[in-house]
Amino acid sequence: MVNDTISDMLTRIRNANMVKHQIVQIPATKMSLAIASILKEEGFIEDFESYVENQKKYLLMSLKYIGKTRNPVICKIKRISKPGLRVYSNSKELPRVLDDLGIAIISTSKGVMTNLKAKELGIGGEILCHIW
Repeated sequence: MVNDTISDMLTRIRNANMVKHQIVQIPATKMSLAIASILKEEGFIEDFESYVENQKKYLLMSLKYIGKTRNPVICKIKRISKPGLRVYSNSKELPRVLDDLGIAIISTSKGVMTNLKAKELGIGGEILCHIW
């Protein structure tokens, strides 16, 4: 039983990137589906699909690499808000990741989105992770 499904998802992606795996399997939740769709939208992963095995839902995520040396597109992925210490930010103080070369994923009242979209809409929320 995993208490923090977001940290579990990020760790699985990080570990798969280190050993240059093409596909990673992640237990599916609403939050992991939202994060996966953002990662695909922003071009950090190739694609993802959900499937059911033994009455449990999973995500199969296809990771993205560059060139013949297969350098991962995701250089660093870091969890910010944790179950023991939640980190919130208003719209004026949303983080900038590498001068907007990377993204921060924010959980807002309007759903899960990137820091750039949240700033555009003028809403803040819980900062889930930074990716670059």
